[in-house]
Amino acid sequence: MKAAVIAGRTFLALLSATVLVAAGYGWSTLKRVQESVNTTDVLTALSDVPNAPPVADGATDILLVGSDSRTDAQGRPLPDHVLRQLRTEATDTLNTDTIIVMRLPHDGGKARAVSIPRDTYVPVPDIGSEKINSAYGLTKFFTMQRLQAEGVSDLTERSQRGDQAGRRALVQVVQELTGVRVDHYAEINLYGFYLLTEVIGGVEVCLKQATSDPDSGANFRAGVQSISGADALAFVRQRKGIPNGDLGRITRQQVFMSAAAAKLMSAGTFTDPARLSGLLDAVSKSVVVDEKLDLTTFAGQARGLAGGNVEFATIPVTGVGARNERGQSIVTVDPAAVKAFVAQLLGEKSPATPLPSSPAGAPTTRKLAGDRLVTFDGHPRPATLQSSPPCID
Repeated sequence: MKAAVIAGRTFLALLSATVLVAAGYGWSTLKRVQESVNTTDVLTALSDVPNAPPVADGATDILLVGSDSRTDAQGRPLPDHVLRQLRTEATDTLNTDTIIVMRLPHDGGKARAVSIPRDTYVPVPDIGSEKINSAYGLTKFFTMQRLQAEGVSDLTERSQRGDQAGRRALVQVVQELTGVRVDHYAEINLYGFYLLTEVIGGVEVCLKQATSDPDSGANFRAGVQSISGADALAFVRQRKGIPNGDLGRITRQQVFMSAAAAKLMSAGTFTDPARLSGLLDAVSKSVVVDEKLDLTTFAGQARGLAGGNVEFATIPVTGVGARNERGQSIVTVDPAAVKAFVAQLLGEKSPATPLPSSPAGAPTTRKLAGDRLVTFDGHPRPATLQSSPPCID
C-alpha cells in the first residue's frame, strides 16, 4: 500500500508543547511530554556537510517528516491487529511521504511551513536521482546491506543504524533542495497519526463533492464531516479522484493540519487526564526528534502557533506526472527557483527575486492580502490555523 501521512501528525505532537505553555498548563506536564519522546542524533553527522546552508539565518528551522513505517518508534513491528486498524499490511519498504520545513522566526514573526511533494525528483547522496520520499528508505536499505556484509549480525542494530543513515540522507537532500539549514528534526509514523487523531476526538473537514478511492480506502460524502483514525489516514492518502494528484494530496495535508491544530487547542487534551495519557502514549510509540530539540525551548519560540500565526505553502514545480528512466511518475523542479521561492516566502534577508512561474496543473503558492494563500491554478489554500474547515475538492 502506498501510504502517505500528513504533516499535521508531526505538527500535532510538537504543537502540544506550545499549547501547554500558551494555556499555562504547566512545565511539569511539558516535561512528561519531553520524556515520552524518542530521540536521535540525526543532525550531529551533518555538521561537516560541504556547502551546507548557514546556521545563523534568523530562524529555527524544523524538518517535519511523516513516515509510513510499519514499526513503532523503537523499531518493533506493529502487530497484525494494529495494521488492520490502519487499513494497511506489513511491508519491508519505507517512504517519507510527508516532508515539510517549518520556520519559526527569532523575532516572533509569523511562522512559515513549506511542503515538498513526495514525488519530487532529486539527487540522493551516494545513490543518484530518486523521488525525495525514497531517500530515507533507500539509504536505510543499502546501509543495512553494507552492515550485514561487514558482519553485523543483529537485525535490530542494522535497522537502527540504517534509520540514522536514512534520516541524515533526507536532511541533506532537503537542505540542498531548499537552501535552508535544518536546525531540528521531528518524525512520526503511521500509528502515531492514527493515535493522535483518536486522542483529539476527530477533525472536521469539508469536501465540495463526494469522493472515493479504493486504493486509499477513502469514501467520503460531500460537506462537513468529522474524521479520525483510519478515515483520517484515508483522507490524507487519497490521490485518485482529486485534482493534481500528489499536489492535491498536499492540499489535503495542509487543510487537515490547520483543522487538527485548531481542534487540539480546544479539545481539552491537556486538562483531561485520559486524553493527556493518550497523547503521551502516542508520542512514546511514534515520535522521534533530534536530541537537541528541547520542547520547553520550542514552546517558548512557537507560542505564536497557538494563536494561529502560521502560513502554509508548497514549493514551485516545473512538471507533474513526467516519467523517469524507470517509468516512475515524478514531480520535476528547478532547484534555483525552489531556493528563491523558499528564501522569499520564509522571509530570509536576500535580494528580491520574482516568484517563479508554474505550469497549469502544477500549483505554487503566493502570499496574498489577509490570511489566505492562493495557488497558480486559482484554488485557495489555508494560510492560517482555522476553527472552521474550508471546503476543498
